[in-house]
Amino acid sequence: MTERTGIESALLRDRWLIGAALVLVTLLSWAWIAPMAWDMYGPMTGPSAWMMTPHWDFAHQLLLFGMWAVMMIGMMLPSATPALLLYGSVVRRSPGATRAVAHVYAFAGGYLLVWTGFSLAATALQLLLNRWLLLSPMMETRTRWLGPLFLCLAGLYQLTPLKRACLQSCRFPLMFMTRHWRQGISGGFWLGVLQGAYCLGCCWALMLLLFAGGVMNLWWIGALTVFVLLEKLAPISRYGGLVSGSLFVAMGFWAFVRGQVPH
Repeated sequence: MTERTGIESALLRDRWLIGAALVLVTLLSWAWIAPMAWDMYGPMTGPSAWMMTPHWDFAHQLLLFGMWAVMMIGMMLPSATPALLLYGSVVRRSPGATRAVAHVYAFAGGYLLVWTGFSLAATALQLLLNRWLLLSPMMETRTRWLGPLFLCLAGLYQLTPLKRACLQSCRFPLMFMTRHWRQGISGGFWLGVLQGAYCLGCCWALMLLLFAGGVMNLWWIGALTVFVLLEKLAPISRYGGLVSGSLFVAMGFWAFVRGQVPH
């Protein structure tokens, strides 16, 4: 009984430490992104002033990459919280368990490393779109077809078997861990990388919708964050992807006919 009480006490302490760290990192991310987004649609003399540059030199490219990386942390980390807490609980209950919180931080580091890689790719894509004059200085699409194209792409991807398979791993982290378990802190890191890869496979097309609605449009950022949370955590039936995919495709056609994506 004493041993069981000790484990339960350690689990509670772990949850507080992990939960506090997740909340802090998420809030810090939004504390940088939100003022920048508000300023961008305002005077652009504050946190977003660096974006108003005619030349995207290396320093500005680094800032752009940092913006994407922090935005992905703020958007994706909340939906990974159940997997992180579950992993910490499994490690703590394992025989000879030590440093459970360090295991979870390693898992989170691997997970965020994958989304940092996506941020690098998104930065490169944005720079290309800027060079091809397909994005405005407000980071919104200039053409009639680009925004609808991203919407249709996201909608069609929602209907694919790959999307469903990746979403399954995100929705059922215990099944994922049972199948891919690795020991030790390094094992936790690679488990996080693998979970991040599944999450990327699930959500990459959704994240590209930021280009459709405006990269720094706070309403789109918030809406996509909530959508990802609901898709991973809510008890949605297997037809959820069919419904959301069809809706995105319909929005794409509607936006093409109207000539703009709603912001």
